[in-house]
Amino acid sequence: MSGETGLITTHPDGCPRCWWAGLDPVYVAYHDTEWGVPEYDGRALYEKLILDGFQAGLSWITILRRRDGFRRAFDGFVPERIARYTEADIERLMGDAGIIRNRAKIVGAIAGARAWLAIEEAGPGFSRFLWDFVDGRPIQSGAQVRADIATETEVSKQISRALKAKGFTFCGPTIVHAFMQATGMVNDHLAGCHRHAACAALAQG
Repeated sequence: MSGETGLITTHPDGCPRCWWAGLDPVYVAYHDTEWGVPEYDGRALYEKLILDGFQAGLSWITILRRRDGFRRAFDGFVPERIARYTEADIERLMGDAGIIRNRAKIVGAIAGARAWLAIEEAGPGFSRFLWDFVDGRPIQSGAQVRADIATETEVSKQISRALKAKGFTFCGPTIVHAFMQATGMVNDHLAGCHRHAACAALAQG
């Protein structure tokens, strides 16, 4: 790794990236292709919210390395399927070494699937439910250095309260803000990162 300037790191490929991407290929690919990209698909938003909940107390790279295992174990994160899970499914998941085996988080994923269905059925859907908190457009934080990036905001607190009221768990303000960063509801790429302008441009579309 070369050319470190503040909290932007210039990688061997010449691209300046946010400090947290490091050199792990899995993390770099996630940083370059997913993090900060606006996500509007309701099912994908459910998946990312649940995975962020599973991350609580762990590092995100731990979740990324197990994401395929999570998708297999949780039926592709299709809420309609997960909402029908029984105690037998909970026990199956507790025995699956491909995921994080935490009973409370597994139960929370099932509760979240049922809450997702209720929101979908009530209209206008889970995606609209979330994006309405930012008026349908990603927040551009304009962060210059790491210290400019919040761990929670008034918006993440509002979303957290709304999700909990609907029946979601493991969705505190910090987890929700991380979710917002991941799904492009807020663009927290540092201004010097090569993905900052790219994600900002996506928000214009």
